[in-house]
Amino acid sequence: MTQTSPEPDAGGAAVPRPALAPTAAQTTAENPWPLRQLSVKVGEYVARMSPLWVEGEIVQLNRRPGAGLSFMTLRDVDVDMSFSVPVREHVLRALPVEPVAGARVVVHAKPTFWTKRGSLQLEADDIRPVGLGELLARLEQLKRVLAAEGLFASSRKQALPFLPRVVGLICGRESAAERDVVVNARRRWPAVQFEIREVAVQGARAVREVSAALRELDELAQVDVIIISRGGGSLEDLLPFSDEQLTRLVAGARTPIVSAIGHEVDTPLIDLAADVRASTPTDAAKRVVPDIVAEVEQLDLGRTRLRAAIRARIEREQSALDAMRSRPVLENPSTILAGRADEIRSRISLARTLIGSRLDRAADEVDHLGRQVRSLSPLATLERGYAVVQDAEGTIVREPEQSTVGQPLSVRVAGGRFGVERTTADPYQPPAHPAAPSAPVAADAADADGPAGPSGAADPARTTDPTTPSDPTTSSEES
Repeated sequence: MTQTSPEPDAGGAAVPRPALAPTAAQTTAENPWPLRQLSVKVGEYVARMSPLWVEGEIVQLNRRPGAGLSFMTLRDVDVDMSFSVPVREHVLRALPVEPVAGARVVVHAKPTFWTKRGSLQLEADDIRPVGLGELLARLEQLKRVLAAEGLFASSRKQALPFLPRVVGLICGRESAAERDVVVNARRRWPAVQFEIREVAVQGARAVREVSAALRELDELAQVDVIIISRGGGSLEDLLPFSDEQLTRLVAGARTPIVSAIGHEVDTPLIDLAADVRASTPTDAAKRVVPDIVAEVEQLDLGRTRLRAAIRARIEREQSALDAMRSRPVLENPSTILAGRADEIRSRISLARTLIGSRLDRAADEVDHLGRQVRSLSPLATLERGYAVVQDAEGTIVREPEQSTVGQPLSVRVAGGRFGVERTTADPYQPPAHPAAPSAPVAADAADADGPAGPSGAADPARTTDPTTPSDPTTSSEES
């Protein structure tokens, strides 16, 4: 590395200094560029640039007719960035209209860099105003882009509250638009409250200040609706309200937005993005608050209708009640009771008849069943004069050979039981004189079909009281 001229050190000895790095990339902490070197390098780079066309908005114009050179401040149309533009007087005189602050222009200029001050400026040699047709074409193109994104869709619109607690108002400082909104709103609803933010509504600061005020009001919970208001003006005056960033901010606000910019024929882009577009500031005031006079009239009308409806209902109910009272059944309520009593008595009589009929049928059925049972019982046979003869073991004597002379036997008749003793082995011979109480047995004993035939008949001549054998009819009687 080459050495430059030596510099004295603290002891007075010369210390060689390294050569400057030829490029910015070769600088180091030990070998940095001095500030003048950077300024020279930037100036050299800018000097190599060709003249170019740039677009901007005139923020300030300082004319010096005697000096032949004027100075203009040109600001970017979208962001807060500006350059100083020196311009010759003959260039300004060549313009078709006098340039003013806020005008949008296209400038042909050569970039220059002042190394001592480290500032960049543009030396203009031609200035052309941006035409109205070109501005409209740009706005139309931006409008199509935003519409394609859905920023103007009706589905995004929010409904305005019926009676907002606080109304946010963004307007110019001490402007007629502010007075129109406040006066007309309080005339319609005296208790309405406002949060007012006064901002620049045209020029270079308009977009920035309106956007800041909108963000602030949108964050206040008590603000229920926001009005952005400005009076009429030229297309250039209203351009800030067609700014893309401001339009997107309006479309994305949480609070409902009412746009009241210019007159009916003016339609900046925020009119399309806002929830409600008002033709004038006065129209905006009418849209955000109800008219107290009209509301009182509606309340009075509602009360009148309610009274009429209640009165008509009472009259209808009274008429219905009178009609019910005039019925014969209500004039003499005992007729209802008498009719019901007759009906009950008739039903009781019918029930008794039905019950009696069923009881009679049941009694007949019981008698019939009783007769059937009695006809099947052995007692029925005994009642016809037959008897059952049994030996001491209870065996029924059916043949004469089943008993012997002198054997005690038991005789069962319908009326009871008694004992006898067989006295002879010969067939039964009726006695000369009928014996007393047991005659029915002897008389019936001759019937060969009875349970005790001739061989099993008891001898009435001798009766004994043997031990009572088992009764063969017991099971039949019990069954």
